[in-house]
Amino acid sequence: MTTKTSLSAVDSTSLRARISDEEWQIRCDLAAAYQLAAQFRWTDLIFTHFTARVPGSEYMLINPYGMMFDEITASSLVKIDKDCNVIEDVTGLGVNRAGFVIHGCIHQARPEVNCVIHTHTRAGVAVSAQKQGLLPISQHALRTYGMLTYHDYEGIALDIDERERLAGDLGPSSKAMILRNHGLLSVGQTVSEAFEIMYYLDTACQIQVDAVAGGKAELQMISEQTADKGIKQFQDEGAAEINLCWNALLRSLDRKGVTYRA
Repeated sequence: MTTKTSLSAVDSTSLRARISDEEWQIRCDLAAAYQLAAQFRWTDLIFTHFTARVPGSEYMLINPYGMMFDEITASSLVKIDKDCNVIEDVTGLGVNRAGFVIHGCIHQARPEVNCVIHTHTRAGVAVSAQKQGLLPISQHALRTYGMLTYHDYEGIALDIDERERLAGDLGPSSKAMILRNHGLLSVGQTVSEAFEIMYYLDTACQIQVDAVAGGKAELQMISEQTADKGIKQFQDEGAAEINLCWNALLRSLDRKGVTYRA
């Protein structure tokens, strides 16, 4: 005998009528990021979180605690305040406190950050456990190499007093961080920027794990001069190229019939 667990239907029509166009758009973007992460295999069961700031407010959106990433839609995202009080939750599932601890402090410390992405991918955790961290051995690594910061592992992120140290380690301008023995984190002014940074960071980690697996093969490091050039070239590309990629990703979801806008 099997038991099926189902969520009650989400009333997207009612929610859509209560919120601004700006909030609905950020909900759709964040839901798309969750769906894309499921396809890219960035998931860790129901754990890890992507968050976005609700425009013009102190609130942030986060995934309901208990839904897989490929279940997330615009309406199912939970709205919480800076103290983790639930403001809107049509699923009734609530949120994972660890997600609030990590994401809340960054949204509070960095007002220009509108999206935070945190993952536990195998490659990301593997590199987070390597003492030297991310190495300049690939073009992908240069996307985040010049901004990358690190935060030492303190256990599961449930202690409020870790928030200050985590935000401090990210710093005032970095958009990428490796959480030692834990995983990866990226931030952006938009969901698309945070997603693109995470793509490059995670792919660079995958490349490093594959390269190190070569055993006795000596790694070819990119010179400091060339690395600096590559870092600047990525910065020069700007938001226009990020948006081109993001729009292409959204079209891929539409072609597959993913209903993240519900």
